[in-house]
Amino acid sequence: MKTLDQLQAIRDDVKARVAAKNIRIIVGYATCGIAAGARPVLAAAKEEAQALGLASDFVVQAGCIGVCAFEPIVEIVTGGQKFTYVHMTADKTRKVIQSHVKDGKPTPEYTYNHAVGAEPNKTLPETAFYHKQKRIVLRNCGVIDPESIDEYLAVDGYKAYEKAAGSMTRQEVIDTLKKSGLRGRGGAGFPTGLKWQFTMDAPGSQKYVVCNADEGDPGAFMDRSVLEGDPHAVLEAMMLGGYAVGATKGYIYIRAEYPLAIERLKIAIDQARSYGILGDNAMGFGHAFDIELRLGAGAFVCGEETALLASIEGKRGEPKQRPPFPAVKGLFEKPTLINNVETYANVAQIILKGWEWFASVGTEKSKGTKVFALGGKINNTGLVEIPIGTTLRTVIEEIGGGIPKGKKFKAAQTGGPSGGCIPAAHIDVPMDYENLTALGSMMGSGGLIVMDEDNCMVDIAKFYLEFTVDESCGKCTPCRIGNKRLFELLEKVTDGKADLEDFDKIQALSAYIKENSLCGLGQTAPNPVLSTLRYFKDEYEAHVVDKKCPAGVCKAFLSYKIIPEKCIGCTLCKRACPTGAVTGELKGLHVIDPEKCIKCNACFTACKKDAILK
Repeated sequence: MKTLDQLQAIRDDVKARVAAKNIRIIVGYATCGIAAGARPVLAAAKEEAQALGLASDFVVQAGCIGVCAFEPIVEIVTGGQKFTYVHMTADKTRKVIQSHVKDGKPTPEYTYNHAVGAEPNKTLPETAFYHKQKRIVLRNCGVIDPESIDEYLAVDGYKAYEKAAGSMTRQEVIDTLKKSGLRGRGGAGFPTGLKWQFTMDAPGSQKYVVCNADEGDPGAFMDRSVLEGDPHAVLEAMMLGGYAVGATKGYIYIRAEYPLAIERLKIAIDQARSYGILGDNAMGFGHAFDIELRLGAGAFVCGEETALLASIEGKRGEPKQRPPFPAVKGLFEKPTLINNVETYANVAQIILKGWEWFASVGTEKSKGTKVFALGGKINNTGLVEIPIGTTLRTVIEEIGGGIPKGKKFKAAQTGGPSGGCIPAAHIDVPMDYENLTALGSMMGSGGLIVMDEDNCMVDIAKFYLEFTVDESCGKCTPCRIGNKRLFELLEKVTDGKADLEDFDKIQALSAYIKENSLCGLGQTAPNPVLSTLRYFKDEYEAHVVDKKCPAGVCKAFLSYKIIPEKCIGCTLCKRACPTGAVTGELKGLHVIDPEKCIKCNACFTACKKDAILK
């Protein structure tokens, strides 16, 4: 076990060693980087560093740096200056390290600034993607080695627990959270301090702290990135929760599809135990607390807290009627504190820096920042953290870099399958809990999918509803049957078989499902349908009245025709067609047989001359 003095000595030693090196080579090594090819990049960086006589710790594998669209990424810090190199390969990495580290000559043509046309002398935080962001949750992601407890200690890691357990009462910890205005980042936005208070006040000698890491929204990767880039921040927050509510045991429930996050959590837990930070006498303050992992099988409904707790207990992941709430009767029938990853990732900083610091960010009712996984039809896909109240326009046009290919912004989906679509008319809305709810959407866990003029909003609603139909646990009839019937009504619309009376049926059935479903999955499932019907009713009417899909997406209304004046007879469309519907000779005119065409869009995608009319 490390004493407090020994932990402080480690902090000082790491800081001194980093300062003495004057060189730090950081490789983005989260799931996004690895998927883009970071493994050979990391290997090349280590080989070149060794060849230059640098110790192995000069090369750091870090978490997600944020600009996921530009992975693999290598950052080189020399003399206090940081250069961010993007779209790296092993060969590029060798070249950059030789030039930048050995010869002292940066390679500007490989930098992020060059790729996006930013001023060469700007650092990454000064570029359009970052300058409107404020990193609290993501403060260490892409900065420290997530597999090194020493590096976490060097950025004031576990100092918040030391402060709380050493000089604050349990009530003072909870009061600090209450005053900060932190709300749950898992979707509903319930005040975090109140939830901690309820758990502390609940009678019982055995209590639990649970982290919900069952991130299941399509397009969402916020929690995964935090766990991959800064796992100790979550462990420290759970320790603070255990101290505040009087719990000695914690569980992290994480979906098995997150292997890298699981691996780094295991490493972090083992390190914390070996240092005496977790265990029977956490950091020597006399409070016992330990953490275990529990892997989920990928059921979306297990993101609902009562279903999650049932799954930890080895039962089928189904929600329970509330009350009683988990704070009173939760895991193993004991009082249980449960928050999601992002909520916990704020806690240590609030305790360390004070509630006033956190409450100074955000809006009057929605304090702090929110992490969004920015995806869809946007140039700068990636992970962003913005002060709550930042407008959607700022996220789309400045941080996101606008819509690719000069297309028009049409809508943004927030809150995943539980949220709604915000149309372009409301692009200047400040994004906070109240405003998004008023627009028929919700903050949710943080997925933000951008859509352009080529997206069919009826098809988008059908996509999300199909997801919730598949993920329903089936326990309650309104969700199990109602959402299936609602999906069938949408299918009638996209198949051209609906009439105007079906719109009334959609509204009535949606209201019934929201009112009568057992848990949040069913209660919010109609949101994408209702929001698109509210803001894009003209598209629904076009499908029903005009028998036309304005975006050219729904297959029932599509037909493909080759424009003779543009066809050069290259045969690309013919070779791409899986059914032989396209015929023609090399350098001759090609034609499409509508009887054989299955409307798969392969020919349209293959054509390089825009010779196919859809």
